[in-house]
This record gives sequence, structure tokens and C-alpha cells, in this order.
Amino acid sequence: MERHHLIYLAAGASVALLAGAFLFQFLGWAPCQLCLWQRWPHVVAGVIGLMAVGIGGRGLPALGAATMAVSAGLAAYHTGVERKWWQGPSSCSGDAPLAGDGGMLLPGAESEAPALVMCDQVQPFFLSLTMANWNLLMSLALVVLWLVAARRLA
Repeated sequence: MERHHLIYLAAGASVALLAGAFLFQFLGWAPCQLCLWQRWPHVVAGVIGLMAVGIGGRGLPALGAATMAVSAGLAAYHTGVERKWWQGPSSCSGDAPLAGDGGMLLPGAESEAPALVMCDQVQPFFLSLTMANWNLLMSLALVVLWLVAARRLA
């Protein structure tokens, strides 16, 4: 059981990051499209953690590392979009149409349409870093943790 501590820590950290994202969404921080994409690798890492503890071997922790590398890549891409280093998806950056634009002709229609959160707007979260920045840093740390777990299981 002792050898699985790193897997519990790595998978648990992904689940905690995911829970934090949902908590902040509940508290009113609406996610953009890229934020939602960044959640999926953490879901997968949690499942991989369960499988790695149940099945064993070092292949699954290596897959956990790859999953967190994908998360880091998505977060780096989002960081670049926020900083205007490159163009983001047309659906949530630049000149994307705002939700409700077509419905402004009908009374009350604008309140029914969900607000579009722009991916290219920098919203500092903590220590002047955005949630995407923090996800990048945490995902890189989790890549290392998963790799150490894989090595120790060898």
C-alpha cells in the first residue's frame, strides 16, 4: 500500500483542482471554453489513479504523466491566448459574438442567454496569476509526480 502514496497524491491533486474549479464556478467565476477543456485531463487523471492502484504496474502512472502534460499544454495555450501571444478559438476570443446579440430585438431575451466568458481576457486570480497560469504550474508539478510514481513502481 505504501508504494501507492504518490499515485494517491497525484490523482487526488487532480481531483482537488477539479473540485476547486467547480467551487469557484459555484461562487460566480464563470469558466470560458478553454477553462472547460482544461478540466478534462484532471478527470482522466483521477480515473487513471483509481486504475493504477487497482491494477498496478508503471504503465498507468506514465499515462497519468502524459495526461498532465496534455493539461499543461492546454493551460499554456490558454495563457498565450490570455496574454495575446496568439489567437484563441474564434468562439471565445477576439471578435466572438456576444451571447444574446441576436436576441436583443426581443424583450427579456438577453436575460435568458448565458453570458459568454471570453478566453482572451486576463482575469488575475491569485498573486497576479490567472487560473490558467496556476493550472499550468500545477499540471507540470503533477507530470513530475506521476513520473516519480512510475519509476518507484518499476
